[in-house]
Amino acid sequence: MNKLKTVIQYECFTSFKYIWIFYGIQYACVALITAIVGISMGSFEHVGTNCLEVNSLIYVGILGVLGFHEDFKTLIQNGFTRRYIFLATLSLFAFISGIMALVDTAVGNLLHALSGNYFSVYASIYGYGNVFANWVWLFFLYLSVCSLFYLGVLVINRMGKTISLFLGVILAGIALLLAALFRFVLSGEVLSRLGKLALSAMGFMRDGSINLFFPVLTFLLATALFSLGSYAVIRRTELRG
Repeated sequence: MNKLKTVIQYECFTSFKYIWIFYGIQYACVALITAIVGISMGSFEHVGTNCLEVNSLIYVGILGVLGFHEDFKTLIQNGFTRRYIFLATLSLFAFISGIMALVDTAVGNLLHALSGNYFSVYASIYGYGNVFANWVWLFFLYLSVCSLFYLGVLVINRMGKTISLFLGVILAGIALLLAALFRFVLSGEVLSRLGKLALSAMGFMRDGSINLFFPVLTFLLATALFSLGSYAVIRRTELRG
């Protein structure tokens, strides 16, 4: 148990500073672009931005990819089991997702309160009014994205780049086949039911109400699925040079 605590602390502490580097770069870029556009137009009245969480989604996706190679090699060489490495990685994802969801929720609500023109990803879908639900929704969204990309890089490492490339081509073909199926084969009634099911999964109920628990449950189930897949793969992952 002490070894697990050690590896979790190692993962979280070594990644903590990069959060603030990311936000520093993001806000500096936003400020610079805002200043350039405002000066060029001669007015800052209609200058602004929205949905900064999209940048965070890209960051956590990169985190999911980079959360494997070097850390896995370092930890496996120092005697940590694959189970401990997996649990430590999930703890890191939860740690980073929680902090970034908190920051993005606070900044999104603050910018909206100050200007009235800023809308976050969450607010664009569900509106403002429930700060806690905003944080929980973002937390599980970020966590599911981390887990998805982590599973992807584990599969690529396990199967090799060539086989993974063929698998990617096959998956792309399946996606095109499904698109054709939805477009030309399935009836309008079936598509309508599937659309309603997707909307329900995101919290939009048939009676017009919004259930904020359902999208969180959707992201949680996705995270659990990706995590189980990652654990199944990492148990058979070998150290490569």
